[in-house]
Amino acid sequence: MDSGSFEELAMPLFGRMYNFAHWLTQDAGEAEDLVQETCMKALKGFASFRQGTNFRAWMYKILRNTFLTSRTGLRAATVSLDSDEDGIDEPVASDTPESILLASADRESIQRALERQSVQFREVILLCDVEEMGYQEIAETLGIPIGTVMSRLSRARKAMRHSLGDAHVRGASR
Repeated sequence: MDSGSFEELAMPLFGRMYNFAHWLTQDAGEAEDLVQETCMKALKGFASFRQGTNFRAWMYKILRNTFLTSRTGLRAATVSLDSDEDGIDEPVASDTPESILLASADRESIQRALERQSVQFREVILLCDVEEMGYQEIAETLGIPIGTVMSRLSRARKAMRHSLGDAHVRGASR
């Protein structure tokens, strides 16, 4: 049974794949190149994709592997949480200057805490909490057992809490 052409399956993923690639590479141009290379590899290998399996996980796995073999991936690039394309960073009319300032400080704290995490921890946090993948889909994407996903996510969140707690303590002592 044909579940659709490559274009029909891939087109809805481009924006989110770009966001994930941008967070990994920290560079808009490199992120565009990474998504383009991922799509070329996926299109070339589309005949090997098993219809009925998780296409999104398959695409993200190709993106991740392409990143890890790139020069940026080999340098273990840091992750940026700046993303004004989805409108999340835009203040709404009811926001006060104080709430906007606090939200901005929180985003900066989260970004710094995430940047201090290893690539393995950043990946699971981004795939779970930003890309909203389930444990099984993350396991398929990263090629690791589901128990490893849960363990890494638990340790990554604990490290994030610790890092964010340290940031708040430093901020309060000023």
